[in-house]
Amino acid sequence: MGQLVTVLEKHARRRGVVRFELNRVLTGTGHEIYRAATPVEGTRPPDELARRFFARGGIETVAINGNVVTVDLEKGGNAEGLKEIIEDLYTYYRPGVEVPTFVAEEPAAG
Repeated sequence: MGQLVTVLEKHARRRGVVRFELNRVLTGTGHEIYRAATPVEGTRPPDELARRFFARGGIETVAINGNVVTVDLEKGGNAEGLKEIIEDLYTYYRPGVEVPTFVAEEPAAG
């Protein structure tokens, strides 16, 4: 459950660079750059995406501009699984997680 994110994966001409085009804008008109050696601060969607990429490993730099995510891989790295990380960015309910139910309250007797 959550918002589905559609992702197109495109490999750049330069080896080790992968670009993803999303159907969601992550940064508005701003441009964010994250480097593996620098801790990711913040709680916005682009911050979380960068954290997830770096946790996966094999990433040097993540640049996000609007709905385009550009990833510089470490030497010898691959893009396997990165598209799925983006697609799962807004998935909140996973298998084994109980989905909350909302029960309408009875009106107070009055």
